[in-house]
Amino acid sequence: MSAAGPVGPRRPLLSRRALRGPVLLLSGALLASGCGSGAANDDAAAPAGYPRTVRDCGHDVRVTAPPRRAVSLNQGTTEILLSLGLADRMAGTATWTDPVMKGLEKANSEVPRLADDMPSLETVLDAEPDFVAASFASTLGTGGVATRERFTRLGVPAYLSPSDCAGKDNSGDGDGVRSEPLTMDTVYGEVRDLARLFDVEERGEKLVADLESRVDGATSGIDASGVTLMYWFANSTSPYLAGCCGAPGVITRAVGAENAMDDTHEEWPQAGWETVADRDPDVLVLGDLTRKSQTAETAAKKIEFLESNPVTRNMTAVRKKRYVLLSGQAMNPTIRTVEGVEQVAAALREFGLAK
Repeated sequence: MSAAGPVGPRRPLLSRRALRGPVLLLSGALLASGCGSGAANDDAAAPAGYPRTVRDCGHDVRVTAPPRRAVSLNQGTTEILLSLGLADRMAGTATWTDPVMKGLEKANSEVPRLADDMPSLETVLDAEPDFVAASFASTLGTGGVATRERFTRLGVPAYLSPSDCAGKDNSGDGDGVRSEPLTMDTVYGEVRDLARLFDVEERGEKLVADLESRVDGATSGIDASGVTLMYWFANSTSPYLAGCCGAPGVITRAVGAENAMDDTHEEWPQAGWETVADRDPDVLVLGDLTRKSQTAETAAKKIEFLESNPVTRNMTAVRKKRYVLLSGQAMNPTIRTVEGVEQVAAALREFGLAK
């Protein structure tokens, strides 16, 4: 969701401050000097192999040199850049739902955190970026930090994760609707795109190969056919549950199970607790978030609610305590979706629900 929902279900948009004089002056300075982006530089001075362009969500993203001051507006793109060994080329990060992925703590500590939630455009420009990347159109779009067109006008190339646009319609008020199921190939394509723009293609291929190997290892021989899963990201009043075709769909298909909400193509539809109880899944996959924008963010709060609410406490998964706790990023279309596959597969085997 996005910052509100997996960052996740409906993302509450933070109010943005109106642009003030200093920001407008800064924007003008970026345009005049071209310091914001390789796109504004003279191609004649470009290093070998540049300019480079990738086609992304219907836009051409063009850089004339490897970015040196990238700003990542969402945790998903941040963890890709850190995994590619690019901490020294990052000027800032923002919009976090969870602690950083294990193994990236040191690299992450070296990069300024511009905001825990969605930053203002002024804050991003103050970091003097030459490239921005985001996981969600709600962040890099109308109502977010700024549209990619605006960043481009400021001389800053802007990249949006293809997992939030390929086969997905974000024109509504929620987290979007998918016309076709997401696959990990789309996430792997994002890794390769960023690796190409930053001139670290070999690292990108190594990262993709590692992720593919982990999925194969986690799912080898597993058969959870007939087992139903339900994914609850956040909100105890009207829960955000995973529809058929986002990252939870990737996880569900990988283990051969069924999603109890697979009759909706909405990314994170909200439902009533009576609906949840009626569908009575075998296993509940719970988002364990550290952010504080919704009710029941942590898994502990979710379990407390489930076991005390008269509508839910007699559900099969609740009575048998079949809970799988995932980070918000594992429930988003990110490289950590692989982490979700591993954890769900291991839990199903532990519960005796998978061969």
